[in-house]
Amino acid sequence: MSKAYDFDLIVIGSGPSGRRAAVQAAKLGRSVLVIEEQHRVGGVSVHEGTIPSKTLRETVLNLTGWRERGFYGQSYRVKSEITANDLRMRLSKTLDFEVDILEHQFARNTVRVQHGRGRFLDSHRIEIEAKDGATSVVSGEKILIAVGTRPHRPNDVPFDDKIIFDSDAIVHLDELPRSLIVVGAGVIGIEYATIFNALDIRVTIIDAREDILGFIDREVVAELMHWLRDLGVHFRLGMKLESIQMEAGQPVAILEGGRRVRGDMLLYTGGRSGATDTLNLSACGLEADARGRLKVDPQTFQTDVPHIYATGDVIGFPSLASTSMEQGRLAAYHAFTHGVMHAPQHFPYGIYSVPEISTVGMSEEEVRKAGLPYECGIARLRETSRGHIMGIRGGILKIIIALEDHRILGVHIIGEGATELIHIGQAVINLGGTIDYFIDATFNYPTLAEAYKTAALDAWNRITPRQEIAVP
Repeated sequence: MSKAYDFDLIVIGSGPSGRRAAVQAAKLGRSVLVIEEQHRVGGVSVHEGTIPSKTLRETVLNLTGWRERGFYGQSYRVKSEITANDLRMRLSKTLDFEVDILEHQFARNTVRVQHGRGRFLDSHRIEIEAKDGATSVVSGEKILIAVGTRPHRPNDVPFDDKIIFDSDAIVHLDELPRSLIVVGAGVIGIEYATIFNALDIRVTIIDAREDILGFIDREVVAELMHWLRDLGVHFRLGMKLESIQMEAGQPVAILEGGRRVRGDMLLYTGGRSGATDTLNLSACGLEADARGRLKVDPQTFQTDVPHIYATGDVIGFPSLASTSMEQGRLAAYHAFTHGVMHAPQHFPYGIYSVPEISTVGMSEEEVRKAGLPYECGIARLRETSRGHIMGIRGGILKIIIALEDHRILGVHIIGEGATELIHIGQAVINLGGTIDYFIDATFNYPTLAEAYKTAALDAWNRITPRQEIAVP
């Protein structure tokens, strides 16, 4: 460590990218301090975002018997009456486990943690204000900003965290509604809308856009829309939200053109903003954009001030815990070795809706836009033996291949196990594999992974000319 500074690296934020950067730097023999504003480490990902929402999803699927409804009917339930307390019990245990693991990881790698709010005094010094108001100043040779994001809360939305929620507050609700309005059909909105729908809560999704999940393959989105409409989810797309009013204790969404949507509760998911407003960025020579995000070099994650790095949701898309972890690791590696580690080009994107969606590589729309000759192969999960055993009612696995050399260009999955199954396609794409891998591979039987072979053979049938059999 340089004697000019207290630490080699100071990390502001202990979410996925911050903790991975801290551990990576420690493994390179550097002294590291993590500054965390909350009283427990983990950041938004552990306490309000990724872990709570996915825990809520898993709890709902288990308590409602959702996975068994293909056999036993839509009304089948494991627990006849489900309360908000049932959901919170599992969440509390999961969060305690995550925090314990992270604290142990920091201790094992001699990463120091100081709780409080950090703000720049200059480009190397940070003032930390504890909850009791006490302040201290630390300095770092390198600094990494990993403060994440917070929900965007417009002034004209009357949030009260009892009836009208944002996506951080919804995991702490005290009782379950009979009906829910979800404003915003992005990833967060779709995830929560489908989770509550699995509880047999009437859900209406509102969005000014004409379509949902614009970055996902359209055939997969069409499958999702059909599935959700069949489950009773209502969509109000292409309708701008003009205001939210309270009538008789219920929120009413007033839409452009005068249409009104009434519910017991309302979840507003109008995007997220970088939590940079309290960092005093001007003191270190940085400036965030209108949504609080920082601009970085996409290879090194350096900001305009070379010894200050930024990673995770605070730098924008893709805003995934998985990619954030890699960004933190790569940034720390560059900071102390000056080398650039190139991550694989294609990473998976998972949407933990009900049913879940996962995708890697190019969508069919992107392939067409690039002018690449291609073909697709489709497998329906319910037609696999494992799918039938599990009572799966829907879901597809789609493979896109290049006609020229049969390379896999993209894999897109909707249905049970999608976020796990996608990693097979990810490996083959990043290794430059072709459709022949899936045709020649032997999969465990019965498994959902067999859908890869089915989809590959479907594509092979489409691109291979029929051979005439000579009749003697």
